[in-house]
This record gives sequence, structure tokens and C-alpha cells, in this order.
Amino acid sequence: QPVVLYHYDPSRSEEVPLRLLDGFEGVLQTDGYAGYNRVCRENGLTRIGCWDHARRKFVEASKAAPVKKKGTKVSKADVAIGKIRKLYAIEKRIEKLPPEEKTRQRQQLAQPVLDDLKAWLEKNSTRVLRDSLTYKAIQYTLNQWDLLTGYCQDGKLHISNVLAENAIRPFAVGRKNWLFADTPRGAKASATVYSLIETAKANGIEPFAYLNHVLQHIGNAKMVEDVEALLPWNTSLNKMQKG
Repeated sequence: QPVVLYHYDPSRSEEVPLRLLDGFEGVLQTDGYAGYNRVCRENGLTRIGCWDHARRKFVEASKAAPVKKKGTKVSKADVAIGKIRKLYAIEKRIEKLPPEEKTRQRQQLAQPVLDDLKAWLEKNSTRVLRDSLTYKAIQYTLNQWDLLTGYCQDGKLHISNVLAENAIRPFAVGRKNWLFADTPRGAKASATVYSLIETAKANGIEPFAYLNHVLQHIGNAKMVEDVEALLPWNTSLNKMQKG
């Protein structure tokens, strides 16, 4: 079932995902943070990268570049963004296809774009200043290449972890406004509430109605089965909406 889980930990240690993903099997999609290496290695997880993160680095490089005068060439960062944009255009075109057909279309349409982009990155990695944002963006993308292209191997996978990014955004905005989120206990409390709200939304249930339902019935839950009955996909709210 669709689940959005927020988990707070005061550390960014590799021990955190190792503990959190204990027993999990499947695919882990992340940015390039090395803290995920160990859990993928020890749990045998397939790891793929996120093109949103790679593209963002080129966008930052483009914004930092001097203002272009009319008639001047576009920056290398802008060229890279244009090439990456082609990958997203392909995804938009095939988004409603079944996974098997998506895989085939990615091999046929996206792979040539990826090959062209990689050749361009390798060629231009020596043509920009080593301390520039563009150089850093190029190196990040090349270093993550095998992970970034992993989505092409399975139509069930996504080109980016934009779903997680979208779920994180309200949390990141809210923590600047709410005083209870500035302590470890407050962070854990808000993570719990956000998990319930976003999971309700992911299952097509209005969050306020769901929280109201949970608070009305959680006090009578005596066994694990009683708690599981309050999960979004098991509630009467879900059945009413489907009806």
C-alpha cells in the first residue's frame, strides 16, 4: 500500500538507514549521499539515483553564471539542463504506459539521450574551471552515472524521487513556523503526524477526516489487529470513498 513515513534521527550516520531499513528488500532511490552505501551493500538493495538532484546542481550553476549578453553563447550548465530536459520529456510521454512497455521505450528513446549526455559531460569536464559549480555538477553526475541510469532497467522505477521530495516540502516549510518542532521530541511528534497525514493523502483520504477517525477509535485499540484496522486502506473512510 502507498505509505509515506517520516523518521527523525539526530544523526546522519549510516547506522540510521541500516536500522530503519532492516528487513527491507527492493530498490532504494536516493541522492548521492554516501551514508546509504552500507545498507545497500549489507541488505543487498538495488540503489538508483535521482535526476532531480543532478539537474538541480546544473540549475544552481546556471543561476550563478554571469548575466548573459544578447548574442552570447548559452552556458555549459544550460546545455546540460537542456539535455536532461529531454529525459523528462520522454518520461512525460510514456508515463501512462504499463511497466514492461516503459522499460522498452526507455531503452529505445532515453538510452541514446543518456549516451549523448555522458559523452558531452566527459568532453566538457576538462573545459570548465575546477572550482566552478558547473564542474562540480558535471563530476557529481558522472560519479553517479550508474545509479542515475538505473531507472531505465525497470518500468516500475522513476526518473527521480520527486514523490519523496514533494512529501518533504511541507515539512521543511512548516518547521520554520512551528515552535514544537525545534526539539528532538517535537521533531518525532511532527514526524508521526506528518506520516499519518501524507499517508492518508497518498491513499486518497481527506487528512482531517482521517485524523479525526483515528483519534476517535485509537483509545479502544487493544490488539495489533485493532491498530491495523485504523490504517488508511483498512478504514471505513476508505470503503466509503471507494463506494
